[in-house]
Amino acid sequence: MIVITVLHGAMNLEWFKRRPAGEVREGRLGVGFIPVTCHLTCPVTDYINRNVDGHGFFQPMRFSGFAELKEMFLGRPEEMPATFILAPMAIALREQGVKIKIIYLGHRDGTAVVVHKDSNIFHPADLRGKTIAIPGRYANQKLILYRELKKVGLTLADVKVLEMPPPDMPAALQTRSVDAITSGEPFMGQTELDGYGRVLFQAKDVWPGFISCVLAVHESAIQTRRAEIQQLVDGIAASGKWIDQSLTNRMDAARFVAKNYYNQNPRLLSYVLSKPPDRVTYSRLKPLRPDFEEIEQLAREAGMLHGTAHFDDYVDDSFAPDPGSLRAPLFQVKK
Repeated sequence: MIVITVLHGAMNLEWFKRRPAGEVREGRLGVGFIPVTCHLTCPVTDYINRNVDGHGFFQPMRFSGFAELKEMFLGRPEEMPATFILAPMAIALREQGVKIKIIYLGHRDGTAVVVHKDSNIFHPADLRGKTIAIPGRYANQKLILYRELKKVGLTLADVKVLEMPPPDMPAALQTRSVDAITSGEPFMGQTELDGYGRVLFQAKDVWPGFISCVLAVHESAIQTRRAEIQQLVDGIAASGKWIDQSLTNRMDAARFVAKNYYNQNPRLLSYVLSKPPDRVTYSRLKPLRPDFEEIEQLAREAGMLHGTAHFDDYVDDSFAPDPGSLRAPLFQVKK
């Protein structure tokens, strides 16, 4: 009986088939993410639903970086109509005429600028002439760097900015190929755990409520799959509240996400979700006009945006639930 069950699962239910990023189960809403804490609510929502309802209602689609995620989002919107993406990148796409809307946030805070522990960099002014790795041209990490340099009378022209996939950053810092790195977690925390990284500053301390990634959806999907998208946002909102509800929930999320979705050491996610607990948060995820107007202004100053798209052009906040009505799911991870 066991052998027959396993054969049935393998041949008919595809238990052991590894699905590439570009493949989605028929009828499922494909949602793109990369293995960073900015996108944590995507796998957490899927895991909770699979364990509470016995199945997931959307298909998480993992990518290693934003370049391939963006390619899939733009090239095959019928398969992946929704994705977590960098906020300035979403705005830039709208400026370029791509009909997408930001409908929710992925997180708040959860970014740091890290230097080598043996470096002589102790203040943003010390970054003059240094090489700093950022996730990409449209990364909000570029904005936080611009913002902090501006405070000490420097500009991006006073440093060398190098675009680099976040997973490659820890090794680059360890070998001193770059002087500083900045991205979403857990890659900044990895340098601390491995003993060669030192935090220059945390986003939560210099730009409280910092937004890096957002949930963006094609307008065509809003028109044709609104109920599914609403279910997705409701699930993400509830999961975010569940994550922030207790340190126990954070540690449980670190374990099941690292094992089942990120292919990372749970020790790393556990560290960045607890040292300190407010290093990255998942509450207050409704997109707010003042936050995005600040991003727009800084991005124009930094030469990242043209200023031709504004909040009402690229945001649809009608999916965001009332924060007062949010309830965390009654879910406990089985030990």
